[in-house]
Amino acid sequence: MTSYKIIIISGLSGSGKSTAIGVLEDTGFYCVDNMPIELLPKFLELPMHRGTEIKGLAFVMDIREKEFLNSWPTVFEDLRQKGHHFEILFLEAEETVLLKRFSQTRRHHPLVRDKSLIEGIREEKKLLEPLKDAASRIIDTSNCNIHDLKSIIFNLAQSTVDVVAMRTKIMSFGFKHGVPHDTDLIIDVRFLANPYFIQELKKLDGKNKKVQNFILTNPTTHTFLTKFKDLIDFLIPLYEKEGKSYLTIAIGCTGGQHRSVVIAETIFNHLNKPGRPVDINHRDIDIKV
Repeated sequence: MTSYKIIIISGLSGSGKSTAIGVLEDTGFYCVDNMPIELLPKFLELPMHRGTEIKGLAFVMDIREKEFLNSWPTVFEDLRQKGHHFEILFLEAEETVLLKRFSQTRRHHPLVRDKSLIEGIREEKKLLEPLKDAASRIIDTSNCNIHDLKSIIFNLAQSTVDVVAMRTKIMSFGFKHGVPHDTDLIIDVRFLANPYFIQELKKLDGKNKKVQNFILTNPTTHTFLTKFKDLIDFLIPLYEKEGKSYLTIAIGCTGGQHRSVVIAETIFNHLNKPGRPVDINHRDIDIKV
């Protein structure tokens, strides 16, 4: 029997279930969308090697699966009798909001066949009323945009398990070789004094102590790093709160061999602490000029 945290996500079509399970997957849950109700007990009995990469199990289960409405009370009670502990997360939204969401996405409501959309929404709401009454948590997403909902689900996951920490990648690059596209933040440090114009430093790179001393002892660099570190320390918890899994910070200078390398190394050392995964890559450091 699994001892993982188990979350059953259900609710009204268009209420944000896909967003919710996406956040749980990003935070380390093993997720299955549209899990057949009859397969759930068999899935939970499968032997699973407990590893740090899996923080819990999450399943979206709703009226898309034909047997769900008839079978969930019996299946859920049997699982409890066998000792499984799980939480039912029920998502809903107001009729007007659901109508707007379906019109914007052009998705088909699962109960709309020979009915109007509003009739399908109302029928689903009625059919799921018993499950809503049995739910551990009910979230009304009527006033939530996608970022609000992500934050709510992330906080829920964080309160129940130790979520996977956001991985930060620091990259140095040279603007003359092109701006990287897979980045979240791009910082231009071409305003710093350039070692390239110092004859004894020109052929060295930012990993060399002489180049580092030239850049880091400059008062402008010191002021910039103080403000830049404060900005990063402010932003990272906000990105984590939104449920972001990866953050890439690209630091660029002209050639990507001196200033950007030194600043990237400095920021890497500032962020590289226990429990915070940080990587660094100097994209253009080996390009010969």
